[in-house]
Amino acid sequence: MTSISESTKSLLKKHGYHLAGSHGAVKTCLWLNKSLRNEGGCYKSKFYGITSHRCIQMTPILVCNHRCLHCWRAIESPVEVPEKWDSPEDIVKSCLAEQHRLVSGYGGSEFMDKAKWKEAFEPKHVAISLSGEPTLYPYLPELIDEFHKKNLTTFVVTNGTNPQMLEKIKPTQLYISLNAPDKETYVKVCAPLGNTWENIKQSLEVMKDSETRTAVRMTLTKGVNMTAPEGFADLIKIAEPDYVELKAYMHLGFSRKRLAPDNMPSHEEVRDFSIQVAQELGYCIADESENSRVVLLSRDGAKRSIV
Repeated sequence: MTSISESTKSLLKKHGYHLAGSHGAVKTCLWLNKSLRNEGGCYKSKFYGITSHRCIQMTPILVCNHRCLHCWRAIESPVEVPEKWDSPEDIVKSCLAEQHRLVSGYGGSEFMDKAKWKEAFEPKHVAISLSGEPTLYPYLPELIDEFHKKNLTTFVVTNGTNPQMLEKIKPTQLYISLNAPDKETYVKVCAPLGNTWENIKQSLEVMKDSETRTAVRMTLTKGVNMTAPEGFADLIKIAEPDYVELKAYMHLGFSRKRLAPDNMPSHEEVRDFSIQVAQELGYCIADESENSRVVLLSRDGAKRSIV
């Protein structure tokens, strides 16, 4: 049983999504392709030691309670909450099978590193961040546990609107996306379905007490939310995260219907804004990736691999 319409299924398929069960999905990212071709890895590889060609990009649910301006997903084709939930075991099994099928498709390329291609059939990492809001899946703690049983690290990226779920999960690294320094900007940038601003502040409180590695991630959109670094810093101070990632909005996918190329900040602009936030926080720049226009902050200017 699925709440995904045939037209949305067709749209997802066109853009490279493979359904995992009845309400989850898997999709290979650009950096898996590049890693297989020995053309580099994603910034998570540079920052945290992730092996890009051995990473699964997935979501247990395609439903989201935000309609963010900068989102490259098809938020104009929303998915309804399913009437019946797939089990964590079934989602993990389906994700691994679909990832295997996706990776198989790279085997015929003459530009592929065959050794890396073979490694890609044995993933090491799961980025629970593909689309939707993962904390809306009621069995997320069990899903994470299932991945960990298979010796896979987990990165969970949440919009912070479900603090009760954040109290229950223990991924390898927990992210909260923080895309506004205040409520007014939040409503403009994220177009939330409901009054969830206070939930986000509560989630930042939960993050402070988390037993796992933590990160606050900010997508910076020029002319939209690159303001009030002190406002961002005040919110981040609530969470006291291990890391802060400040990344440029990129004019990709369906976001091109909502924003213009001029809304993309340069890496220099991201770095300048990052320095302002770092000064307000008392954090230091730990690393940066100019290709991805992203800057990493940490308390002591150090970064630590997850593997």
